[in-house]
Amino acid sequence: MTTKVPLDAILPLVKKPGRYIGGELNSVHPDYSQIDLSFALVFPDLYEIGMSHQGLQILYHIINRQPGLAAERCYAPDVDMEEQLRRHDLPLFSLESRRPLAEFDVIGFTLPYELCYTNILTVLDLAGLPLRAEDRDDTFPLVIGGGACSMNPEPVADFFDLIVLGDGEEVILDIIATLRAAREAGLSRAETLERCTDIQGVYVPSLFKPRYADNGQLTAIEPLKDGYTEVTRRIVPELPPVELLTRPLVPLVKPVHDRLGVEIARGCTRSCRFCQAGMIYRPVRERSVEQIMQLAEEGVKNSGFDELALLSLSTGDYSNLPGLLTDLMDHFAEERVSVALPSMRVGTLTPEVIEQIKRVRKSGFTVAPEAGTDRLREVINKGITEEDLLTGCRDAFAAGWNVIKFYFMIGLPTETPEDLAAIIDLAVRAKKEAKGGRTQINVSVSTFVPKPHTPFQWHGQLSIAETKERIDTLKRTLPRKGFRLKWHEPYQSFLEGLFSRGDRRLAPLIETAWRAGSRLDGWSDHFLVERWQEAAEQLGMDLEAYLRPRDQEEVLPWDHLQCGVGRDFLLEEWQKALDQVYTPDCRTSGCQQCGLCDFKSIRPLTQESQEKKEPANSPEQKSESARGSWARTEQGQQPIFRYRVHYSRLGDGRFLGHLEVLQLVFRGLQRTGLPILFSQGFNPSPKVSFSPALPVGVESHIEYFDVDLSSPLKRPLETAAQLNIHLPDFLAVQEIVAIRKNPPVDQIISYQCTLPNSVDLEQLIARSTEFLAADQFVIERIRKQKRRELDLRALVKRLELELEGEEGNRMLLLDLLHPNGSAGTSTREILEKVLGLSEEQSQLVRIMKCRSQELEEYTVIN
Repeated sequence: MTTKVPLDAILPLVKKPGRYIGGELNSVHPDYSQIDLSFALVFPDLYEIGMSHQGLQILYHIINRQPGLAAERCYAPDVDMEEQLRRHDLPLFSLESRRPLAEFDVIGFTLPYELCYTNILTVLDLAGLPLRAEDRDDTFPLVIGGGACSMNPEPVADFFDLIVLGDGEEVILDIIATLRAAREAGLSRAETLERCTDIQGVYVPSLFKPRYADNGQLTAIEPLKDGYTEVTRRIVPELPPVELLTRPLVPLVKPVHDRLGVEIARGCTRSCRFCQAGMIYRPVRERSVEQIMQLAEEGVKNSGFDELALLSLSTGDYSNLPGLLTDLMDHFAEERVSVALPSMRVGTLTPEVIEQIKRVRKSGFTVAPEAGTDRLREVINKGITEEDLLTGCRDAFAAGWNVIKFYFMIGLPTETPEDLAAIIDLAVRAKKEAKGGRTQINVSVSTFVPKPHTPFQWHGQLSIAETKERIDTLKRTLPRKGFRLKWHEPYQSFLEGLFSRGDRRLAPLIETAWRAGSRLDGWSDHFLVERWQEAAEQLGMDLEAYLRPRDQEEVLPWDHLQCGVGRDFLLEEWQKALDQVYTPDCRTSGCQQCGLCDFKSIRPLTQESQEKKEPANSPEQKSESARGSWARTEQGQQPIFRYRVHYSRLGDGRFLGHLEVLQLVFRGLQRTGLPILFSQGFNPSPKVSFSPALPVGVESHIEYFDVDLSSPLKRPLETAAQLNIHLPDFLAVQEIVAIRKNPPVDQIISYQCTLPNSVDLEQLIARSTEFLAADQFVIERIRKQKRRELDLRALVKRLELELEGEEGNRMLLLDLLHPNGSAGTSTREILEKVLGLSEEQSQLVRIMKCRSQELEEYTVIN
């Protein structure tokens, strides 16, 4: 028997309640009577970030495919949601079943970046768990972590029972088998964790103890179990099977990257010396073109996304990128599904690749020189010259781009004032490559953070003062017209460096800052450096010391955690950096002896580049393969068949905003495959128009949208049934009718409002009686700095109380005039301005839009 957290009392009071309702397309709803081991997979940041994360989705689908297992999701709550959970003494819960996290067997955290560390404590505390692993007994879930930060998790190690290093696809199944066996054997928590140490890639922090000298320097990381002296990253020889990823989770609330992500390769061997990902995700493992096409085709069909992104550390290095892009564009251009290449290197975005991207719509063009001079790019092993950069910009401008984004780092090893000045010079020269027209160069600057397991791990990081000084220099010298400078907040970069390079002594700092209110530190509107400074002062900690250069002989906090790339290789690369010696890519120039591959189970896996052949599919085959996808049709001189789709929006649907519902409907229509007409222009959109926006928190029986089709519907009832299959349960299509559109007119809409118990009935009766007896009830509004008066009495056609309604509910019945083309009112405005409810009481009123009385706004065609 599982508990379901009641949310009706709190979701109306938070900014984006849709983050917390669950019900995403392709999510899984377990039957816990059949489950013997359950996982809550937590992404410790907001829903909008976590829903774009591929790793969590992969584990989600792997676990849910196994008999007897269940995986649900949870994301860090925003501060307003955290406040409501604490106020109502409710635990943090999973999305799928709203089950308290403490009821799961395992809570698994993704560790994506350092600035999410306080969010981990928020989740643990709201779940009702002790923060530190040593304080949790056998009654609590096992807390595990994994992800990019796992290669130095020491600052948060005390909060975890175990941490996975490396790829999770295989190791998660090994952990599951071990947990099941341990449970069957009746092992304790400590015994279970000790058994997990037999799994490659599993790090149990409690079995290692750091030692420090009197001056505070780390002198040793002492293993506490014989034979368990270091942990080596787990590597899968090839990417997970396609069938795991063909039914992606489709968000309800718009995420940061609202598109289908298709991982085409993992790992990069360019050996950029600043890049941790290039070291800890080796070797390169590419998917075949056939696998990628299957992922793209089935993923779009099963999701309704109109954009797909080819994901890799360096997408342009995919061995057969031109052939892949041609195949993708041949398949998707007609459907206007665009293809984004979010991680292209200069030199890989060739004119041939550009031409393919242009066939649908141009995504952003980003250049990452990292440094301003060829000399400094040689130091970091970037492998591109200024001429390469300028050629790439010239090609992009010629192809029609008018905005180019440059990424630079400041504080790289051996950087000089001349290198800093060259950033401005390079941006100016790049803009000159545009032959006329309005162009924009956006220069984005971040502070270099010397990451563990890179050749630069021994280098120091700029202080906050040095960072500010260099940013100020760039601000003064970058021309204003046609240029824009953005920079990463220096204090946030400082914190990132602190946790990247830190050890376990930072755990008290994290906890102290969290208790002082630090939340969502990756978001500039939440980040307050003063909390961290005060926490450090309270603990007597010198945080700047963590950013100092490290001696090559001293013990580093992550020395017992092996990424597979040897220390000797990193030292050689550090010397090559100083000597400006280039290290070539091992995919094209032979093995560079990094120490990772055994060329048996671990080796580079690439696809042979092939000449582009004639399209494999004939027109007939193309039609067959596209069946079930959205038939996107241009609007020309052909006839237009217009239909009105009537639907209800009930239950959890009230917690979504108007734009979020639009996106759900668009994607549902796409999966249904209707022949929808599109607008003209650079970014065509489907010819669909909606009834007036329904406020968040309001339910309705009478919503509709109008859609223009290129051919008539033969069986509207069957189309309605098909649409209901592709829409969430809270959106239900009632009927579809053919219409002719007439000009809109005034309408009267009836609302039924269920009042909370906190409402003072005597006051309500008195104020409603006074209002109904009045000739006018004028309020003042300020819109666009102008004061205007509005008579609410003229807009209220019915205001009636039913104090003994259905199921004992206290009802308010409202009929409101919604005049076309002039100011109207809303139910909540009447509740607050007329009846005197507080804003919170008003938000807790459950409002149902029931009926509309319209003049002939549209004509039904019989």
